Amino acid sequence: MSYKSIKEYKKDFLDYLEIEKGLSSNTQKNYLRFLTKFFKWLESNNLKSLTPDSLNPDHISKYRIFLARHVDPKTKKTLKKSTQNLYLISLRSLLEYFTEKNIPSLSTTSIKLAKDKSDREVKFLTLSQVKRLLSSPGSKNIITLRDRAILEVLFSTGLRVQELVNLNRDQLKINKKMEDLEVVIVGKGNRVRTVYFSSRAVGNLKNYLDARKDLDEALFINYWPGAKKSNESRRLTVKSIDNIVKKYVIISGLPTITTPHTLRHSFATDLLSQGVDLRLVQEFLGHRNIATTQIYTHVTKKQLKDIHKKIHGGNRLE
Repeated sequence: MSYKSIKEYKKDFLDYLEIEKGLSSNTQKNYLRFLTKFFKWLESNNLKSLTPDSLNPDHISKYRIFLARHVDPKTKKTLKKSTQNLYLISLRSLLEYFTEKNIPSLSTTSIKLAKDKSDREVKFLTLSQVKRLLSSPGSKNIITLRDRAILEVLFSTGLRVQELVNLNRDQLKINKKMEDLEVVIVGKGNRVRTVYFSSRAVGNLKNYLDARKDLDEALFINYWPGAKKSNESRRLTVKSIDNIVKKYVIISGLPTITTPHTLRHSFATDLLSQGVDLRLVQEFLGHRNIATTQIYTHVTKKQLKDIHKKIHGGNRLE
């Protein structure tokens, strides 16, 4: 049986990402962007007609060398290992597609990612730092009420920023007792999960919503001059949330590398430090693969060491 060239499977692969993997259009675009470099590499090496069944480990090895030595025309620097991995991950996904469609090709295990310890380092805040950040919004006006609610929700739920941005007011059924809140969301990869809000986060959300006089469906909106007169949605963007967090990071004197995603890391780290099972943390975060959640395990190693020392470090057997 004859097969098409690898590049000719591009459209079928994108359809696979959308329909079978449920990935968003933006994610599909990213995969295509990263794969395009591989397609161009094939062309420049007279491999334009290479078919999936003809792809071999030597091709992969040479492509990896190309990525490692490639100089970005804008920065004039070689690609970071984390960036190299993005190109390799996209190619690995293409191989996965071939496997699922019974098209002979290399196994996904033939593509090893570049090792970069710094990229796997999880940056998180201690509990005292979190407290400083959450208490940093000052006087109680509509903007600070909103900002405090944003910070509280990010740490309480472990939501991704895009998931936070997508929240609507009608998703929140807050009762007068301000008890814990559960909200079903559609997260990354169209995966549905339940998100849990602490009573503290619920209280801050209620304070914010009680102060709102608008009819916009979005949970978090902007208060730019003239925004009230516009007919367009005032829903905050991912960039807006990022700027809001940065503002209070500076006010509270925390490391400037702190981002909204740092609060998600801090949420996960706090759960693990309290003894929550890794599989449950995976569910809380909405990770498809447990391997993704395992990046957090190293932050609790010191705690494990201390426990071991406390139990087995003495003279109990003497």
